[in-house]
Amino acid sequence: MQADQTIRALGALAQEHRLAAFRLLVQAGPEGLSAGTLAEALGVPPSSMSFHLAQLSNAGLVSQHRQSRSIIYAAQFGAMNALLSYLSENCCGGEPCEAVIREPIGEAH
Repeated sequence: MQADQTIRALGALAQEHRLAAFRLLVQAGPEGLSAGTLAEALGVPPSSMSFHLAQLSNAGLVSQHRQSRSIIYAAQFGAMNALLSYLSENCCGGEPCEAVIREPIGEAH
């Protein structure tokens, strides 16, 4: 994945409803979900859901196909994995990584 693709993907996910929709699509697997089902699950108006899904589609994170009268959206797992690989490439300078739990900035002990 190139830097410009990564920026588009992260930008598309940097919104509450789009991130939630993408997570639901990941859970749904390759079968995907209709825009109406996503809108209902997230409590978002259908027109807004269509806008959010278009943003995810433009970033290459979801695909769409027509099934009867519905448009079905599905997560693009290859794009998701490429994004994760790009973000973790060269992690820890090639050394094995361990999870480090730190207190959020500004938290008192």
